[in-house]
Formats: sequence, structure tokens, C-alpha cells
Amino acid sequence: MTRIFLALGSLFVSSAILLAGGALLGTLTSIRANIEGFPLQSIGIVMAGYYAGFILGCAMTPEMVRRVGHIRVFAALAAIAAASSLIFAIEPSTWLWTGLRVIVGFSFAGLYMLIESWINERATNANRGQVLAIYRIIDFAAMTVGQYLLLLADPGGFVLFSLVAVLIALAIVPVALTRIEHPAPPREAKLNLRRLWAVSPLAVAGCFVVGLTNGAFWSIGPIYVQQMGYGSAMIASFMSAAILAGAAAQYPLGLLSDVIDRRSILILAALGAAVSGAVLMMTGAISEFAMLAGAAAYGVFAMAIFGLAAAHANDHAETADFVAISGGLLLVYGLGSVAGPLASPLIMTSFGPSALFGYTGMMHAGLVLFGLYRIVRRRNVPASEQDGFVIARPTTPAVFEFDPRSQD
Repeated sequence: MTRIFLALGSLFVSSAILLAGGALLGTLTSIRANIEGFPLQSIGIVMAGYYAGFILGCAMTPEMVRRVGHIRVFAALAAIAAASSLIFAIEPSTWLWTGLRVIVGFSFAGLYMLIESWINERATNANRGQVLAIYRIIDFAAMTVGQYLLLLADPGGFVLFSLVAVLIALAIVPVALTRIEHPAPPREAKLNLRRLWAVSPLAVAGCFVVGLTNGAFWSIGPIYVQQMGYGSAMIASFMSAAILAGAAAQYPLGLLSDVIDRRSILILAALGAAVSGAVLMMTGAISEFAMLAGAAAYGVFAMAIFGLAAAHANDHAETADFVAISGGLLLVYGLGSVAGPLASPLIMTSFGPSALFGYTGMMHAGLVLFGLYRIVRRRNVPASEQDGFVIARPTTPAVFEFDPRSQD
């Protein structure tokens, strides 16, 4: 593993810096919009812009790379993202911030896709599992660090937006100085919903629900904590509790799904997410411990659903179609992530901040019912015929190319 890290160290460092900066920017934008007095529905529109831009970035980056190459596209997107991050602090405006979020989402999609395609180029069939494991560790660790960077300065000031811009700019350095050869352009993710639905309706529904719920959680979750009367430290801890618990639980749930009908584990995860959301809605205001315990419980179940859904779809797909199917599911997730931040503020406005988790609970409960319906409609894939579970988090389609299952 040390040898792999040394070979890909510059790309891992660059991805860690970007992930930390992106995590900080997402949480900061949400709570700063609340500080500026944006209506909750307007905050939802602003936050949804990121996911709309991310979908566009996944679709357009491959052609940009074909035209001018990896490093030029990487530098251009990083410059755009850094400049956009600074503009947030200059003029608080709903429509300006929505446009900036679209630009930031577009840029980050391209940046992540370039790094992930580069890592894939250097991975071999013998070490793909280790490479993906290292990348996932960096992923979750950097996201957690990004949350706690929020404590370095007042979110109502200019400093944290400047820090995001600095991090994005620094991420260029390891890539610009790397001696790793340029890979082929990443593949464009194509969404063929009819084909995806034919492969696995439950996987499509699962990824869409994950988008509806986790998109709302990442976008509006910080405001929930804010409106419950807590400050930056609690926001960082609340979001980090979900991240770390989700990271820790994915592998055990995945291993269980390798020996039991994977749909049953997916339904169990959705049920757990629905129950933990309901408990958090009812008990979150009691104490800090109750909020953090609720966030951890939510993370345990909600963060595992995407990986379980992707694995279930892969059980029914040909190996050659793995990357295309997984990339399509990622775009379904993206569509849900656009809708989630738009829908959840409507419910919170009517019923209060805790209703955020009433919303996620209803979405997860709906997935439970659909999963039970699918179990009686389609036979399960025997455990001996299933591919092994691999931890998955929705980033870009390029990450699926160095997933070991794409080479089976």
C-alpha cells in the first residue's frame, strides 16, 4: 500500500485538498446564506445549483479534455472555482449565488473526474481494490477536515471563503508538478433511464432517493443545526458524525449483503435511515448528545444506500456494462440531489427545522415499501453469483473505472 501511495501521492494529495475545500464551501455557503437572511426556499435553490452544475460537468469535461488536455482543463477549472468562491463573500444575492453554485458544481465535477481518471490510469487489476480503499479513506478524512475548517474564522466574514480559494489553488500544484503520464480522456456518463430501469428498478429508485435525502442533508443540514440554536462547532460535529459513522458502517453492511439477498440489506438500510430520521426529528432538540447520536445513526444507514444500490444493479448487469450502469446511477442520484434541496425547505418552512428529518424519513420509508414490492416481483441473485461489495460514494463516473468490479 505504501508503494501505491508513493506512485500516486501527488494525485491523492491534490484530491484531499480539493475534497476538504469542497466540503468547507458547501457547509459555509449554506450557513452563510442563513446568516444573510435568505429565505429557506431561496437557500434550497442556491444549494441545488451545485448539483445541477455537477451533472453538467460530468457530461462536458471529457470533451474539454479531448480538446486541450488534462492539466490545462484542471488549471482552468480550479481557477474558475477559486474565483467563484471569493465572489460569494462580495455580494449576497440569491440568483448570483445560484449561478456561482452551478459554476462551482461544474468545476468540481471536472476536477474530481480528472483526478479519478488519472488514478484509474495508474491502477492495475492487481491493486485496484487497494487504490480504491486509499482513495475512500482520503475522501472521508478530507470531508471531515473540511467541516472542522469552519471553526477557523467567523462564517459571516470573508476569511473562510478566502481559505476555500486558497485550498483550490493549492490543489493545482501537485497535479501541475506530477510526472505521471496523462491518461486518456475520461468517459462521458450517459443516462439511459429505460436501460437502467430494465437492469434494476430498485437500484434506480434507491439512487434517486439517496439524492433526494442526502442532497437535502448536505445542503440544509447545517441550517437545521443553526436553527436549533447551535454554532459552528456543533455544525461541524453534526456533519462529521454522519460522515464518519457512514464510512464505518458501509463495509459491514456491504459484507452482510454479500451473503444475504442484497435487496434485504438495502431495505434494512432504508428502514434504519427512516427510523433514525424520525428519532432525530423528535429528540434532536433535547441535547447536543441526542443530535450527534442521531446524526451518526442517520449516517450509518443513509450513507450506505448508494453503494448497496450500485452493487445490486451490478449483480444484474454484464461486467462490460459496469461503468456505464454505475455512471448512469450516479446521474440519477444527481437529479435527486437537485430536487432534494428544493423540496425539503418547503416542509421545514411549514413545520419547523426538525421537519427536515421528517422529509428524509418519508423518502426512506417510500424506498422500503418499493423494495418490498420488488422482492415479490423478482427472484434474488444467489450469493454465489453476486459480485463482492465495494464501498461506494457518489463522486464522478470516473471513480467506477478503478473499481475492481469493472475488471471482473
